Amino acid sequence: MLGSVAAATYLYRKDDTQKEHSILRNFPLIGRLRYLTEQVGPELRQYLFDNNNEGTPFSRKQFEDVVKSGKYKSRVIGFGSERNFDEAGYYIRNSMFPKLREELRLDNSQKIDTKVYGDMKEGLLTRKEILKNNQAEPYFLRQEDAVIIGENTCQKPFKLKGLVGQSAMSYGALGKNAITALSKGLGLAGGTWMNTGEGGITKYHLAGNVDIIMQIGPGLFGVKTPDGKFSWEEFKKKSDIEQVKAFEIKLAQGAKIRGGHVEGQKVTMEVAKIRMVEPGKTINSPNRFYEFTNFSELFDFVQKMRDVSGKPIGIKIVVGDLEALEEMAKTMRDTGEGPDFITVDGGEGGTGATYQELADAVGLPIMSALPLVDEILKKYGVRNRIKLIASGKLISPDKVAIALAMGADLVNIARGFMISIGCIMAEKCHTNHCPAGVATTDSKLQEGLVIEEKQYRVANYVISLREGLFNLAAAAGIDTPIKFERKHIIHKDNYGRVSSVCDINLALEKR
Repeated sequence: MLGSVAAATYLYRKDDTQKEHSILRNFPLIGRLRYLTEQVGPELRQYLFDNNNEGTPFSRKQFEDVVKSGKYKSRVIGFGSERNFDEAGYYIRNSMFPKLREELRLDNSQKIDTKVYGDMKEGLLTRKEILKNNQAEPYFLRQEDAVIIGENTCQKPFKLKGLVGQSAMSYGALGKNAITALSKGLGLAGGTWMNTGEGGITKYHLAGNVDIIMQIGPGLFGVKTPDGKFSWEEFKKKSDIEQVKAFEIKLAQGAKIRGGHVEGQKVTMEVAKIRMVEPGKTINSPNRFYEFTNFSELFDFVQKMRDVSGKPIGIKIVVGDLEALEEMAKTMRDTGEGPDFITVDGGEGGTGATYQELADAVGLPIMSALPLVDEILKKYGVRNRIKLIASGKLISPDKVAIALAMGADLVNIARGFMISIGCIMAEKCHTNHCPAGVATTDSKLQEGLVIEEKQYRVANYVISLREGLFNLAAAAGIDTPIKFERKHIIHKDNYGRVSSVCDINLALEKR
């Protein structure tokens, strides 16, 4: 008791005399309870107080859906949906005569050897599950339905038998175990791709023999000279890697309309060597490329990259400046040049690190941005030359299907894949203290992420998404998800009024 009294007295005097916190000066000891509650508040809300449909960036329900798809390759629920049907939202228009399974245009001829959890025994404080071998149907598109990027422009077009792949996540933002687990899982699932992010290509990206889209950002990591200029020699070396199927020029990202940002504590010796920067020093890429300043110069650069590599070249954009979007499409029409694909990233997209004002206020969300790009490209007669890849919180089959119907040819997912390898949404990606070992380069924390187990969760998640897409296609009366169009989507507002998406005018109003 004397010890407790002495400790309390010491803390009281310390709090009463310190000058940093007014709450502690006015309420010694008791004020500490406020700071304790503030510290553990996010965890209390996530696990105890938020209901299943509350919480951002993703609700508990959305988080659990991804986890269950990865662990059990299952999306089966009981009793009923937890969606709030009073809120406004998009719905898939079902057919009175849906397709039978045997009518679906899918390829399940080649099974995938994966592993899923089963025989769960759960107590109040214990949980025991057994990882079992599983032969999974891949739910590939048929050969004739595969999406081909650069079919008429490249020596080596990129052919895809799945519509979902991994969005850009670089080594440095994520640790080596996370990148390796993603690579191996995606490689196991097949028919998909992995975007390297702007941090350059590494042995961890190549570990799973997965098809790769190498992203190039304004920092030019992996393709620059020692004095910081674009290196065509280094670019050619990367294009000679068989696994690299395409390149993406990152003009912008939904969560940060600027170059990349990595805090210094994440920049290890290896990360620094790959990016040709100083270890331990915060990395800020330029806001834009020095190599071009307008669409004509950009498209000339794209064409040279295509000539040197023989592979498809795309650009990643965020939609906000609609006049510039029209100018881009017009330039494509007038010059006959342009990218092979455009990745449209919604303003709600994620990141390893950004500034609050950029994440909250700059760039349109994906369900507004995507149809605008689709419409404007059609208006100028160039849509048939371009594949559109959509990204921005599209982590479940229904979200993917709606994006496909709104104009996307393919869909990118980042945070869904992070959750599949153990992310618990701690929102500490920028600090290097990710407790799950995902968004950290700390060697000790990375030990918690076991590649040999997490790779199967990645594969199961991809396969589950593809299966869900075929389920939704059948319900809509179409035999393959590549046939989703706006006519298959309806929108219900807060008052219960229903509108066909085809009737909503999204075109830029004349001023």
